[in-house]
Amino acid sequence: MAPTREQILAASAGWVAALLNVVPGLGAGYLYQRRWKAYWITSALATAWLASGAVLAQNADAAEAQNQLVGLIGLLLLAALTATEAGLAVKRVRQNKDC
Repeated sequence: MAPTREQILAASAGWVAALLNVVPGLGAGYLYQRRWKAYWITSALATAWLASGAVLAQNADAAEAQNQLVGLIGLLLLAALTATEAGLAVKRVRQNKDC
């Protein structure tokens, strides 16, 4: 009998998922948790952020450092949000399991 989605999520360590979402970034913690939908959403958001940065920076010579900073801040914000969400998802499933 295969484990359910909730059992897999409850068995995962929330801190590992959060760390994997921050350090390599781009939703690697979701792969650890086997949460494919969240992974693809994160990948799509990161790709859209990078693509929009590339399009907006085509004619920017003087503000290149500022554009790079905005891009980095955006990816760090995405990593922080996904790390928090991954940790809270484990906590939420474990609390519901105890009820």
